[in-house]
This record gives sequence, C-alpha cells and structure tokens, in this order.
Amino acid sequence: MGDAPDPGRAVRGRTPPARGSRARKAGVVRTERAGWGTYALLALFTAVSLFPLLWTAVAASRTSTRLAATPPPFRFGRNLPRNLELAWTDARLGEALANTALVAGAVAAGTVLFSTLAGFAFAKLRFRFRGTLLLLVAGTMLIPPQLGVVPLYLLIARLRWTDELQAVILPSLVSAFGVFFMLQHLRRALPSEVLEAARMDGAGTLRTVWHVVLPAARPAMAVLGMLSFVAAWNDFFWPVLALTQTGNPTVQVALTGLGRGTVPDQSVVMAGALLGTLPLLVVLALFGRHIVGGVMRGAVKG
Repeated sequence: MGDAPDPGRAVRGRTPPARGSRARKAGVVRTERAGWGTYALLALFTAVSLFPLLWTAVAASRTSTRLAATPPPFRFGRNLPRNLELAWTDARLGEALANTALVAGAVAAGTVLFSTLAGFAFAKLRFRFRGTLLLLVAGTMLIPPQLGVVPLYLLIARLRWTDELQAVILPSLVSAFGVFFMLQHLRRALPSEVLEAARMDGAGTLRTVWHVVLPAARPAMAVLGMLSFVAAWNDFFWPVLALTQTGNPTVQVALTGLGRGTVPDQSVVMAGALLGTLPLLVVLALFGRHIVGGVMRGAVKG
C-alpha cells in the first residue's frame, strides 16, 4: 500500500512556485540594506547640492566689501536681517512673490490639465492625422524659444497685455514636454482593457477621463505639476521682456532691480535671491514626500 499523498507537495507535473513569488503574492517586499559606501556617496551629493544655497545665505549675511575680499567668507555674519529688509523693500518682493505664486500655480495647473488630456488622446485614442499631430508637437521641442519672442511680444502688445500677468501665463499653459511625459506614463499605466470595460459599462468620454484616466495619471501629474511650478517660478527670459519692475513683476524680474547702480551691493542681491528661493524650499518640503510616494505607488502598480 503506497504512501498517502502529502498535501504540502506540489501537484505532479508542476513546478512549485519560488519563494520570491510567494513573497510577492503575500505582499512582502524584501529590501536590501545599503552599505557605508552608498551613504557616503549620498552625503557627498547632498553636500554639493546644498553648497550653493548655503553660500547664498552666508553672502547675504555679510557686506559687499567682505564678499570682495580674498579669501571669501565661509561663516555667517551679522548683517542678514538688514540685508533681507533692504532686499524686501527695494525689490518690492512681497508683491513679486504673490505675482510669482499666481503665475507658477496657474502655469502648473494648466500644463498638467492640457498635457494629461493630450497625452491620453495620443496614447489611447485613434483619430485621423494622429501621427502627424504627434510629430508637430515633437517639432515644437526643437525650436528655440528665443525665435518666437518677437511675434509673441507683438501679439501681447496688440492685445494690450504688456505688464500684465496673463502675458506670462497664457503662452506657458501648454508644454510639449508635458504631453510626451503624460503620453509615456499613460501608455504603461492605463491598460486598454480598462478603457474597454468602462465603455461597456456605458461610461462616456468625460466620465472615463474623470474616473479612469485621472486616477491612473495622478502620480505623473504630481511630478509634472511640481516640475512646471519650479520652471515657472524660475523663468526669467520671457517675464523680463513682458513685465517691468514698476508694473506687475515676478520674483526674477524684481531681483534685477537689486543689481543696478554703479557699485551694486552684492550682499543685498544675495539676500533677495535667498528670499526668492525660500518659497520653493517650503513647497518641496511639504509636497516632495507625497510626490515620491505617488511615483512609487504607480511603479508598484505597473
């Protein structure tokens, strides 16, 4: 009489699943511990990345005469409150920060919205001249933005938008990079079977976009929104042409007034640059963890 079958063994003719696959099915992810070399490399990269910000703070706490000395100072001085007050008053940074927050927020929201819709259309919809339109969008990335400055300025002058914030917001609402960014994400994160199931359930295009496309695109939308916000906040070339310091300046335009004069006070300029950078650091500190978490959730789902 043969032995009784062992229920713990695999079915005959099938290979038992590997231990790693069982762990993945159970939701257990094994992580590798980083060595001292990894931490040393990360510490080096962090120090190199933070050095410009630290030097800006040190320079803002000194005088212009001390900054011109050799060797330059590497310790904080006592003039930081005075220089910050001068930069805030002379450059009208309060109004400039409010304008820049409005411009950067509007540009980020518009870029995320239009890029998501266009990326979804190019990734999952079938329509005539789809390939041609995609090539045209890619072609706009090859054109330097300086080539369009003259006709764009003539257009806003005809519309009487000079020194108005809409002159900076509207030309930046659509981004070819954002379209391609969302296109690549939605191709991977949004299976066509899900869209077919939504159509079979009777969902229209708008309902499908709201309940299916936007949740799948949320991690990439967060990243694109942050990149667009930072780019709009730091933009200088077009705002300095469309706006003036006496009108509705952004931070980058307002800071140009600090460097004027026969002998500009570089410590005050550094103080203004520090004030213009602090809001970005606050935004990254508040939302950076959520963005990274969204990207990781999207990667795990993929």
